[in-house]
Amino acid sequence: MRVVIQRVSGCFVSIKGEIKSNVGTGLLVLCGFENEDTEEDLVWMSKKISGLRIFNDNNGVMNLSLKDINGEMMIVSQFTLHAKTKKGNRPSYIKAAKPEISVPLYEKFIDLCEKETGKEVKTGKFGADMQISLINDGPVTIIIDSKNKDF
Repeated sequence: MRVVIQRVSGCFVSIKGEIKSNVGTGLLVLCGFENEDTEEDLVWMSKKISGLRIFNDNNGVMNLSLKDINGEMMIVSQFTLHAKTKKGNRPSYIKAAKPEISVPLYEKFIDLCEKETGKEVKTGKFGADMQISLINDGPVTIIIDSKNKDF
């Protein structure tokens, strides 16, 4: 499982010109799944993201988590996070899990993040052509891969 986390002061997802969901201060989490991903990856990632201390405290130091600030979270599926670009100029997505594997993982990940944060998690729509507008706060952008926890 691979995620790109962006600290935002606001973001929204639209599909065919209509806003699907939005959040204020919090995190936009783009997530992609591989066939080998397990529930263990999802549990580890949901705990890691909700506990990341990437929000500023009163001294302007990144010392607070999403839970500490009572922030919001939006999760959007993005299979292109598993693009392989080693050969040629056209990315290969062979490592990205097919929908029959990734949809249940995506739904379980959303549930786990809701349990971790104690709040509803906003989402895009799996497999849809989405447009995401965001205000990246900081900017702060972090990439985490559950198969490479040192990444």
